[in-house]
Amino acid sequence: MTNTQTLPAPAAPTPAAPRRHGAGFWVTGLTFLLLMAFSTVPTPLYPLYVARDGYGPFTVTVIFAAYAVGVVASLFLVGHLSDRVGRRPLILLAAALELLAAVIFLLRDDLGGLIAARLVSGVGIGALTATATAYLAELDGGRSRPAPGRAAVVATVANLGGLGLGPLLSGLIAEPASDPLVLPYAVFAVVLVVLLAVTPLVPETVLHRPGLRPYRPQRVAIGPDARRRFAANAVGAFTGFAVFGLFSSVAASFVHDELGQTSLVVTGVVAATPFLAGALGQCLVASLAPARQLRIATVLMVAGPAALFGGVVLPSTALFLTGGLLAGGGAGLLFKAALGRTAALVPPAERAEALALVFLVGYAGLVVPVLAVGVGLVYLPAALVLGVFVVLVALAGGWAATAMRRS
Repeated sequence: MTNTQTLPAPAAPTPAAPRRHGAGFWVTGLTFLLLMAFSTVPTPLYPLYVARDGYGPFTVTVIFAAYAVGVVASLFLVGHLSDRVGRRPLILLAAALELLAAVIFLLRDDLGGLIAARLVSGVGIGALTATATAYLAELDGGRSRPAPGRAAVVATVANLGGLGLGPLLSGLIAEPASDPLVLPYAVFAVVLVVLLAVTPLVPETVLHRPGLRPYRPQRVAIGPDARRRFAANAVGAFTGFAVFGLFSSVAASFVHDELGQTSLVVTGVVAATPFLAGALGQCLVASLAPARQLRIATVLMVAGPAALFGGVVLPSTALFLTGGLLAGGGAGLLFKAALGRTAALVPPAERAEALALVFLVGYAGLVVPVLAVGVGLVYLPAALVLGVFVVLVALAGGWAATAMRRS
């Protein structure tokens, strides 16, 4: 979503340059994966905070919303600066911010500390996502044998796969720990220090840095000619992120309170499922025509939410997990289609602004429905709240996928 420009290679690259770019590609991919993973480490731990401090579900959603606010602010204020200052400095900034968040988690685990840590983590992720995606493409292009599509696949796996890996590792680390609210953050703090040490070894790809220009945030806009066709893309992005937001925030509480699962490993698996499904689904159907991918998304966005609701009503952890798998796969396809279709709607000079709008709508979907769920859980039975959520998601997701396929 940045204004990434094609930049000239060095005049006389050394024979070792392709090898350095190849190693740097995988280091950057691993860094991307692990930073995204750290951002979801708290997800399976929320029930422990609730049990210890007596937070209500709305408070959990507020803690989560702080992360989303940080991401959105950073996307538009910081993320695009890598075109000017270089990719590596922004990756280092992101890793440093995630390390700062880990330190806050370790030193202050009261409500104020949790909100501050999530906000800082969100700022780091906002600086990371577009920068790392562009960095991977440029590093792969500098290899002796660049592979078409490899950078996009690695970026997708690192992004959604990292978000899914975080809860899995968090649950596995915390389950046997004597202090489960400390050990996951301590382990990741060490990992983040290592990433900060190895990232400076990756070659920089922004070789020409323009002179100082007045700073401005990333613009967010779409031309009037494309607005009508953009509506389905916006609904698709909003709905897909709503699914991911549910599993990043209150799904752990559903699993603990409604399904009676006290295992942090199980909670981590459930929270990870939609993200891993979103990453894997995009890889599995990448060779299919876009229209066929959207047909699959239509089915998944109806079947997935229905299974989620059935998992809470019966109750059945397996059915709830299946719902997350199906809904996550559909959400990933919806968001991928929203990005691709929006990029095709506008000329290249306006593409960054249009894609920024997709992310803005998407992150609104990450926050607004989840906050509404949090408020609903204060006054209404969990099954009713989830039932309303899944009906709305199924209707909106099914409509968006169908509308995108027909337009």
